[in-house]
Amino acid sequence: MKINWGTGIVIAFVAFISFIMYFVINMNVQEKYDHDLVTDNYYEAELKYQSDINKERNAQKLAENVRLTHTKSGIEIQFPKAINSNSIQGKVFLYRPSNKQFDFEMPISLSHHTLLIPDSRLLGGRWNIRIDWSDGTTEYLFKKQIRY
Repeated sequence: MKINWGTGIVIAFVAFISFIMYFVINMNVQEKYDHDLVTDNYYEAELKYQSDINKERNAQKLAENVRLTHTKSGIEIQFPKAINSNSIQGKVFLYRPSNKQFDFEMPISLSHHTLLIPDSRLLGGRWNIRIDWSDGTTEYLFKKQIRY
């Protein structure tokens, strides 16, 4: 059987389309290629971005900002001593880039200007910590990448 140019071009197109369809189906079916957005409500978080910038500027104006200390019992968050610890409110959010199942949020409840994130809640590796807090009049934001 002799294959002419037209038949060869059709066979090449069919082979190329089959090759592309194999990879498209493969990428959609296998779980190892499943990647999520950083947050489920990405667009809503983007709209709040300017208020986050303002909160970070407020935190930079403080004489003493939030400090993180790695201890045997976990991560100790120290808030500025110039601010009354009874007036500090907010939440701490820890984000694990490699697996969103380990993400968690804690309300801020202080004892002597410190908050402890227990070692049992943290796995070794990279974490993004976000501390969104207020002293009753001004809102502040502290963000940092840490390795535990």
